[in-house]
Amino acid sequence: MQPGICSGIMPFPKEPQLRMYFRVEPPSPFIAGNDDDTVLEQVQRACFRYFWEGAHAQSGLARDRSGRTADPNNDLVTIGGSGFGFMGLLVATERGWISRIDARARIEKMLSALESAESYNGIFPHFINGADGSTVPFSRFDDGGDLVETSLLFQGLICVRQYFSLAGELTIRDRINRLWHRVQWNSHVRNNEKVLYWHHSPKFGWKRNVPIRGWNEALITYVLAAASPGFAIENDIYHYGFAANGAFRNGRDYYGVKLPLGPDYGGPLFFAHYSFCGLDPRGLVDRYADYWEQNCNHARINYLHSLHNPHGYPGYGRECWGLTSSHGPSGYAASSPGLDLGLVAPTAALSSLPYLPEESMRALRHFMTLPAGKIAGRFGFVDAFSPTRKWFARTYLAINQGPIIAMIENHRSGLLWRLFMSAPEIRASLAKLGFTSPCLTPTTEPNSS
Repeated sequence: MQPGICSGIMPFPKEPQLRMYFRVEPPSPFIAGNDDDTVLEQVQRACFRYFWEGAHAQSGLARDRSGRTADPNNDLVTIGGSGFGFMGLLVATERGWISRIDARARIEKMLSALESAESYNGIFPHFINGADGSTVPFSRFDDGGDLVETSLLFQGLICVRQYFSLAGELTIRDRINRLWHRVQWNSHVRNNEKVLYWHHSPKFGWKRNVPIRGWNEALITYVLAAASPGFAIENDIYHYGFAANGAFRNGRDYYGVKLPLGPDYGGPLFFAHYSFCGLDPRGLVDRYADYWEQNCNHARINYLHSLHNPHGYPGYGRECWGLTSSHGPSGYAASSPGLDLGLVAPTAALSSLPYLPEESMRALRHFMTLPAGKIAGRFGFVDAFSPTRKWFARTYLAINQGPIIAMIENHRSGLLWRLFMSAPEIRASLAKLGFTSPCLTPTTEPNSS
């Protein structure tokens, strides 16, 4: 399949319970009668409010989750979600929702919080306390560096560095480069094994014991680890580790669609989103797959699953689809065609807009017909809903709101793809790992030093 334009699933530990305040919300921010482009902008702007109005007040970083109105006592900040928040700030600046001056001020505040936060060989934990930068353990043995969350953060930071290229913006670029240069990616190679490990704890060492093997959301981790200016991994760690010498290939058909990589039916749709908010899959090819084909086919299988609806869930169909990880009636859940809980997450369809534009727009229009007071609020669509149980989440998640902004923008303008792929060390990393891409052409780029 040609580009449109130029692991398995980890178990999720029980997350910290947050005190939320649920108040009466204003009406839905979406107007169904508008044209598609106007609706898309409304959706992006509403999701952006999560990262602008709903951000942690002291640090400016992204809260892990929020209720329908922001809780001022919620100090739980997500590192990966903050990476998506940085991307959202660029979209907002480019589209004129906020001024460049205001964007720079917020970014400087966020960078100050990151510079003083706890990290481990430059690697950030999954969660920090936004008030003091201390680590908030994700689970019993996960109280140290989280390499995947760190990579989602730096995907956003590199986009920021590439965007702020004016003469008076050198300070932002220098501060990002200092954070970038101190990340010891190769410190997450254990005992010379040819694979990166997800977590390392100063107290428990490697006891969490999760090698980062594909196919999952972590391709970006290997690309950044190979791109590091001072602590890079060798290319064989990608081939033996993430790709497992090609063992992450699939090649089978699901609903008549061939899936190049990954688990049966593709897994949750965030596999096609998180790494590709910055990493441009159009024409991106290595010895294992064409990544545009991979993501398009993964999204189509997810869509066709709802059409076929093998479990007979009410509400599923051509206008209501999208299985990924989200909140559910019984807590956080990794939903996919292989583990279908009857739970639809708007981010799954909306973040797939570059891959399935017609199907995603139909889903968006359908979501707008659902009860406004339940499906949407000031931060956009709620995290998930269950047509079967007539249940709607009362929360938003940073890692689901952020990709909506980023992937819609990549569909509309390619902004974040263009920024991330302009970084010279990213181009060098992709070439080193054996990728080809239309973006891998020599340019003079001053912002990486």
